[in-house]
Amino acid sequence: MLVASFIGLFAGLALLVVLTMRGVNIIISAVLCAVLVALCSGLSLRDAMLDSYMDGFTGFFTTWFPAILLGAIFGQLMDDSGAAKAIARKSRDWFGEKRAIMAVVGASAILTYGGVSVFVVGFSVYPIAYELFKGANLPHRFIPAAMVFGSISFTMTSPGSPEVQNLIPTEYFGTTAVAGGFIGVLCGITILMIGAFAIRTLVRRAIAAGETFDPPAASRNHGGRETDSSIPIIAALTPLVVLVGGFNVLALIFEMRAVEALLIAMVASLALGFTLFHRHLHQRGRTLGLGADNALVATANTCAVVGFGAVAALTPAFKEIVAVLTDLPGLEYAGLAMAVTAIAGITGSASGGLGIALPILAPIYQGMGLDNGAMHRISALASGGLDSLPHNGYVVTTIRAICKETHQRAYPAVFVASVLVPSLVLALAVVLYTLV
Repeated sequence: MLVASFIGLFAGLALLVVLTMRGVNIIISAVLCAVLVALCSGLSLRDAMLDSYMDGFTGFFTTWFPAILLGAIFGQLMDDSGAAKAIARKSRDWFGEKRAIMAVVGASAILTYGGVSVFVVGFSVYPIAYELFKGANLPHRFIPAAMVFGSISFTMTSPGSPEVQNLIPTEYFGTTAVAGGFIGVLCGITILMIGAFAIRTLVRRAIAAGETFDPPAASRNHGGRETDSSIPIIAALTPLVVLVGGFNVLALIFEMRAVEALLIAMVASLALGFTLFHRHLHQRGRTLGLGADNALVATANTCAVVGFGAVAALTPAFKEIVAVLTDLPGLEYAGLAMAVTAIAGITGSASGGLGIALPILAPIYQGMGLDNGAMHRISALASGGLDSLPHNGYVVTTIRAICKETHQRAYPAVFVASVLVPSLVLALAVVLYTLV
């Protein structure tokens, strides 16, 4: 049964990746692959799909849909009003069109480090990225890589980040969000520098091959509808400032729960945005409707993958993998890194992988006398590697729902920036923490 479970687990994961890359609907793909995993592991199909899968699916929806809904409407507001175009124009003035890539990475990083959900970041930044890449005539297919890299690589795993991937380890290692010391900071900077260089190199090669800004037909309705209207840059930036600042004030000073603080900040930003941009918005119902449609697609995509991960975590093969990785003599930090990486890859979720791995792994490795700060940072870094395989919910949402791209066109650059580079830096972190 164990051999069949291993075959089913890896076959299900491989099939999910292949189907996603070939453009098959992620919800259908996740369900089919979860059924395959359950059958090969001898699980009750009824319990696996109606209980475990749906618990994972509905759990994510319940927690994150309100924030994703408001974030999608916020992004649509920035687009329809022309605010995104105003910010993009000013960014070109500040950075120059040749720095459009880093402007997108920077915008995503600022919002993410401000505590804004990556889904909110995606919908908010894309209209800005569209205008920047269009102005610089850079290939549209690299926008997802710039957005994903800026929001789920160095930002969510570096010391001080308010993202959940950096907060979950604090519950199990008794640490703070800045755990990991200088090595953690060094790793974050290294990911930023190498990843930015890699994206720029890929874009230069594409341009040298004759590629230009060529967005899919479905995304060509972006870029602001009121093209003749001029919105002052201060007015365009104010809702973003309120969103980031409001979240941090509510979450840190008033000690509100992160989701509650985000929801209040989003409502305030939307109210302010509609007030500032009312002269530029003639179809408010359209803005709300498109935002809601985008939110439903984004949330459902991610819920489907989380459900798959919930079924995979029940299998004997999954449990055996965890057992083997936690019993590597002399390579304790490496074992922790590989275990979290593997679980995040199987579940297709950094936060989901940490949520499954650390309750099991933390007591084991703490019993070995390892440094809690080092384990915190290694766990956070490890969650941000294989989690970004093609079936990752945020990757699917960014490529398909937000940018209207295909995995064939967009994912290779995403893989380099958000899988390959973070994984290499994770290996560096393991070596450094082991030597210290």
